[in-house]
Amino acid sequence: MRVHFSVEDWGRLRYAPRPSPVPELHAALLMLGAPHEALLFGRWRARTARALSAAAGPLADLVPGGSAPVFLDVLGETRQEGFAEMRAAPPELVRSELERVYAGHGGPAPAWVRSLHAGGPEGWRTLAGAQRAAYEAVLAPVWGLVQDLHRAEFARHAVALAEGGPGAALTALAPGSVLQGGVWTWPAGSGSREVRLGGRGLVLLPTFHWRGAPLVQDRPGRPVVIAYPAGPGLPPVPAEAPGGSREPLAGVLGPTRAALLRALPGPRTTTELARALGVSAATVSGHTAALREAGLLTTVRTGRSVHHARAAVAELLLR
Repeated sequence: MRVHFSVEDWGRLRYAPRPSPVPELHAALLMLGAPHEALLFGRWRARTARALSAAAGPLADLVPGGSAPVFLDVLGETRQEGFAEMRAAPPELVRSELERVYAGHGGPAPAWVRSLHAGGPEGWRTLAGAQRAAYEAVLAPVWGLVQDLHRAEFARHAVALAEGGPGAALTALAPGSVLQGGVWTWPAGSGSREVRLGGRGLVLLPTFHWRGAPLVQDRPGRPVVIAYPAGPGLPPVPAEAPGGSREPLAGVLGPTRAALLRALPGPRTTTELARALGVSAATVSGHTAALREAGLLTTVRTGRSVHHARAAVAELLLR
């Protein structure tokens, strides 16, 4: 795959700040039907197939020949946002894409797909219900883990971008890829594809349920989205439910230092922090020194007062 950048595209290159449920769900469903990697994905496929209810079945009607209609290519930070963006697709795009995927299929389309083609509410209700059922079975149990994995990928990309610039950050996403002459070339796969951004920009989106070639959203007049395989190489699995809610950073930073960072929505003095945390000023000074050394805190002295504030990387950790 070759991605062609224009000069304008470099100023419109961004990394999705949060995961997007609809493309992640589509990636998982693609992986569910993929014929390869049975050794690594076999147990996950069996468990996921058992969890899927018949209510999710209509989603298969949209890919009769293995190619999905492009009006499904949406982002959105929640499933509801993604579906609303899908629902807002121009009717002519919905019609033409359904005709494309059913061309040469042979049999008639199901009644709900014909309703969708006509713009009828029943078709959209069926699609919404199927998408909701699939999300609850496949993604909802692991969505917290997907968010954690995305934050880790976001941080890695931010570091690569800061240290090496956009070229190094791009090639780090796909081992073996090359950026030359404004063309980002991915390693050879089962076919080839030319993606021309044409000034629309590019959104990079990691996906944690797909191990194949990058998934491309390329709709006219919109930024191109490339969902690339990321994470540990295996689909996320539900974690054991914790015994109770807790501060997620406490195990890494310690409870007092994690609480100290939380207590800094804005700059505060040592005395104000000691009062907020219920500890001595000396204890606060020891913890702020350690956090400052780790790059999580900044300290500014104004006269006799010392004001502490969270560093940008601490803001990222807390989110």
